[in-house]
Amino acid sequence: MNIATIPSPARQRAAPVAWRAEAGIALLLCAVAVASRMVWFGDATSEPDEQLYSLIGWNLLDGLWPYDGLWDRKPLGLFALFAFAHALGGPGPLAYQLLATAFAAAGAWLVYRLAQGLADRRTAIGAGVLYPPLIYAYGSFSGQSEVFLTPLLLGALLLVRDMPRGLAARRAAGAILLAGMALQIKYSVLPQCAFLGLAALWRMRESGPARLVRQAAIFAILGLLPTLFTATIYAARGEFEAFWFANFASITLRVAAASGRLPPEHLPALAPLIALSLGGLYAAFRARPQPARADYLLILGWSLSILAGIYMLGTVYLYYFAAFVPAAILLAVPLLAVRPPLGWVPLALAIMSSVLLLNLPRHAALTREGRAGMAELRAAIAPQLGAGHCLFVFDGPTALYRETGSCLPTRFIYPDHLNNPLERFALGVSQEGEVARILRARPGAIVVARDTLADRSTPARRLVSDTVRSSYRLAAVARIREREILAFLPDSPDSLPQN
Repeated sequence: MNIATIPSPARQRAAPVAWRAEAGIALLLCAVAVASRMVWFGDATSEPDEQLYSLIGWNLLDGLWPYDGLWDRKPLGLFALFAFAHALGGPGPLAYQLLATAFAAAGAWLVYRLAQGLADRRTAIGAGVLYPPLIYAYGSFSGQSEVFLTPLLLGALLLVRDMPRGLAARRAAGAILLAGMALQIKYSVLPQCAFLGLAALWRMRESGPARLVRQAAIFAILGLLPTLFTATIYAARGEFEAFWFANFASITLRVAAASGRLPPEHLPALAPLIALSLGGLYAAFRARPQPARADYLLILGWSLSILAGIYMLGTVYLYYFAAFVPAAILLAVPLLAVRPPLGWVPLALAIMSSVLLLNLPRHAALTREGRAGMAELRAAIAPQLGAGHCLFVFDGPTALYRETGSCLPTRFIYPDHLNNPLERFALGVSQEGEVARILRARPGAIVVARDTLADRSTPARRLVSDTVRSSYRLAAVARIREREILAFLPDSPDSLPQN
């Protein structure tokens, strides 16, 4: 062995110390992720979207596939994650909430690693600490898709940033494959995938034009590989048409919301992200010394690709901006850097503000209300179901199907698909026709929200309103997430047709 390759005693002692320090930081970030999310642990009513993902994931374990079995337009990878969580942790919400917490902790650690290229370790740790409470503040506090896809893209960004000579092609390929996996969680990450591929090619630009063209083709195949694999599965099952319509065609038939892509009510809620981003950009060009220019420009370009993904669809919801949280934090690193003359003040203020944005007392009250409301509805509905007469949740928590043990009356199991006018022509079937079919089977219980009966703007809503008024009685009223949910049972159990 060459003497020069033998580690010195000092270096041998330093390695375990560095490993322990990194492990301590990882444990800190895990603790922050758990502390910022645990108020919702076990609450099945936390967010409407993940109730659907959970129901589809759980049924996937029994062989009921998305699209031809239970309908939604999210990619299969998202439902596979929920199926994996339920396979390990059972049917309850805690299974996917713990998996989401692990992803949140991973995202925090990756933000810390990326911030290390822009500032000292103390600032980088602070950046990692900011991540879990801020994604919580933008709706990813339980199992939203953004909490799962973001760490994959952060990992891809880290690989693209660190592409040493000799390993550049392998790291770039790994980054593109991670981005392709994120694409199978939500298709709106497509601009990020494209940006990361272009950034990787730019960093390999000295390879020559012919190799770059070949590398670009490889990247395209790797990025699309998870989606092509999914399409192949559905083609083999004879359900490619159902896959294609749900994943790609239906979104073009969805009506855009009247509020457009930038509802005015979003602006106050987006103020923290705007302040972090613009403040960081200003500080980056004023700071002495400036952060690593190439790394910061990479993050800036990635940030713009996230915004492109958010705004590429006709309707923008506030929780979409959870995907922008890590970008805002990384852009803000020059502003938050622990250095004279302000020292810890900017970072401490940012962390304290993020804790305030959690608004844990209010959310603790919401989850108590939701759990109590779900228990009340379950007690009223569950004993009345059976003999093939399913619950029909026209407007309310999708989780009620599993909570009551009900059969499923339709493959369009997400209430929003049948009650939202924006979805009226995007399902591949008539919205009112599907509702009429369900009602003809005389559901064992019908659940609506208080405003459903007052809003008669669509034929489907009118059908449900007329049915519950003429043939059902009000059995329970419960409050869940600041909405009144009404459960109706048939006027007489004897009036239900016997199977």
